[in-house]
Formats: sequence, C-alpha cells, structure tokens
Amino acid sequence: MDRPEPATDIDPALLAQAARLGLDVSGMNERDLRLRLQKLDPAGAEARARRWAEDNAEAIRHNNETVARRGVFGADLRRW
Repeated sequence: MDRPEPATDIDPALLAQAARLGLDVSGMNERDLRLRLQKLDPAGAEARARRWAEDNAEAIRHNNETVARRGVFGADLRRW
C-alpha cells in the first residue's frame, strides 16, 4: 500500500525521526508531530531542544544583554 506524502512544511529532522520510529505522519501538522514524538521518544525531543539552544545561543545571549541594558519591552507602560 502506498503511503501518502507528508506535508512539506514539516521539519525534515522530525520526519526522519518519525520514519525511524515507524510513525505514520499523514494528516499531522508539525505541532502535532512534535507532541507525538515527545511522548514516543523523549530522549530525541531533549536532543532537539539542546541542538536548538546551541544553534540559537548567540541570539539568546544578545537578547539577554539587551534586556539587561534596556529592560523589558513595554515595561514603562505597565500599570501593575
């Protein structure tokens, strides 16, 4: 039986992980697939989260420095 092609807007790494696990992804969007994979393969989800943090470490550091210098956007508008 032919399997339907998955949506092309889903992260290829997620599709590869789903294929390794034998998961049918037809009808799933990326969010649903991430949630399913997190339940089925928590170690894989943790590895993806670590890679994301490493890949974005410079942007996160820059953002933290900006917030430390200028404060949180809109803080001057807060009434609480």
